[in-house]
Amino acid sequence: MKIHLSKKKILITGGAGFIGSNLCEALLQRDNQVICLDNFSTGKRENITPFLSNVNFTLIEGDIRNLKDCLKATKNIDFVLHQAALGSVPRSISDPITTNEVNISGFLNMLVASRENKVKRFVYAASSSTYGDSVALPKTEENIGAPLSPYAITKYVNELYANIFSKTYSLEVIGLRYFNVFGKRQDANGAYAAVIPKFINSLMKLESPTINGDGTNSRDFTFIDNIIQINLLSLLAGKHAVNKVYNAAYGDRNTLNDLMAILKQELSNYNPKIKEVAVLFGENRLGDIPHSHASINKAKELLNYNPQFSLREGLQKSIKWYWENLKYE
Repeated sequence: MKIHLSKKKILITGGAGFIGSNLCEALLQRDNQVICLDNFSTGKRENITPFLSNVNFTLIEGDIRNLKDCLKATKNIDFVLHQAALGSVPRSISDPITTNEVNISGFLNMLVASRENKVKRFVYAASSSTYGDSVALPKTEENIGAPLSPYAITKYVNELYANIFSKTYSLEVIGLRYFNVFGKRQDANGAYAAVIPKFINSLMKLESPTINGDGTNSRDFTFIDNIIQINLLSLLAGKHAVNKVYNAAYGDRNTLNDLMAILKQELSNYNPKIKEVAVLFGENRLGDIPHSHASINKAKELLNYNPQFSLREGLQKSIKWYWENLKYE
């Protein structure tokens, strides 16, 4: 899907992270000026190393918890793509204070700075965790439940603040509720690694991956290229589409058992031994929701969103990247 967005000056907070660095790349390819604000607490320098020689790329090392850094980064900016956050439900349960400082105080700093510097539009990463204990499927934007983790609370508060800034200060805002995003550059190591890179990493090393629960929990796994598409469309959308929140997903759901079967099948094309690796099962994680499946009708109607990559297609591209970059025999 061709999206014509060029010659703009765009700030990406958390630009050295997994999603942020992919957005940097996509926007640079379209001849935009990209400013990356990151403190490298979770972002990686190697994610943006290829961009440092690009005259259209600027790195600002700073922290969204510091208003001065936010004001500096938003100066003379057309658009903000706010990706900076402390992700992970388990991390928020173990350290709710830092999660709150980054995800709420940092978010508010970015809204204030964007207002002060007259940014044209502020598009931010919301989260499917906002649906909380709602059992309705598919998830529709106007029907949420009670949050199940500190992380979910912070992301819901982001939506409330964004709504107030839109109504009170006329700042154009769009929130994108990400559903289990995966793809190249996603960290495969560490205590808070997401499930897909974690599984790929284990299988490539011929180590048994552990599924939390019995494998019947389901997710709307969303390939990074779909997320890039909806972010760029959000920058281009008309006034009718602003001050709203959208599901950013593929619009399907697969169980963790489904996911594992596809991963083993696709990875066995690189190493047949992977097919024989045993899968372990553990306890369900505290704060996790059992099922997640997004309705993307609202994004289709108002943003012209049309996700191009299914779970299997996205996994094929991701596996190729991990195989070439992690280099396991």
